[in-house]
Amino acid sequence: MISRDVTIVNSMGLHARPATFFVQSAHKFKSNIWIESGDRKVNAKSLLGVLSLGIAKGMTVSLVAEGYDEESAIDELAGLIDSGIGEQPPKNA
Repeated sequence: MISRDVTIVNSMGLHARPATFFVQSAHKFKSNIWIESGDRKVNAKSLLGVLSLGIAKGMTVSLVAEGYDEESAIDELAGLIDSGIGEQPPKNA
């Protein structure tokens, strides 16, 4: 089992659209994957579970994976979060 802390950079946090991309990416792996926030731990392959955490910009969460592809899962999912999960940065006016 491995874990990694990541900080949410999306301006609106892990709302429906980025959470959907995150869950879809988690489904590519055979490992069990969880997101921990505070004292709560949810299945990272469950959209409702991820959304129920109410993860806002700037929050730090832990990604935890257990299984034969756990390292690849954590690397990809942490990279996805670090990249902003496809969210475009605001344009300067």
